[in-house]
Amino acid sequence: MLANILLGVLASEGGSGSLLDVNPGLIIWTILTFLILLIILKKVAWRPILTALDNREKGIEDSLNRAEQAKKDAQKILEENQATLSKAEEESKKIIDQSRVYADNLKEQMLKESKDQQQKIIEDASAEIERKKNAAFEELKNQIAEISVNAAEKIMKENIDAAKNTQIVNKYLSEINKN
Repeated sequence: MLANILLGVLASEGGSGSLLDVNPGLIIWTILTFLILLIILKKVAWRPILTALDNREKGIEDSLNRAEQAKKDAQKILEENQATLSKAEEESKKIIDQSRVYADNLKEQMLKESKDQQQKIIEDASAEIERKKNAAFEELKNQIAEISVNAAEKIMKENIDAAKNTQIVNKYLSEINKN
């Protein structure tokens, strides 16, 4: 820039006096005024302008840092929430599985108890049937023995001992039962 000014000064020494002519004295005063203005601005306004720019830069940087920290905090909270949700899902699955196992065990226990009860009823009924069968058979045997003794008495027409006759008939019926 200074080189252009000097070239303009050298070119203007031909002296025509128009508005576009370069006057070396004017150039020096313009440069000197500009430098004085720069010094005054530096003393009076430059420091506040730089301070304001620095403050603005720090404010923007602080805002960016706070935004970054808020983003990190939000990410951390999101991760914690996801971990809590995952843990809750695992707990619910565990509870459901435990409930299924408990229900299966309860079902098996109830089935076993009902089968045991059914078996007991069958055994009791079988024992009762067997007892009644034996009682009926015993009663039938006694009636047959009595009928046989009565028939034998009538046939023989002699009066033998009734106890001995019953013993003979019972012996005979026992032999029949074995066969």
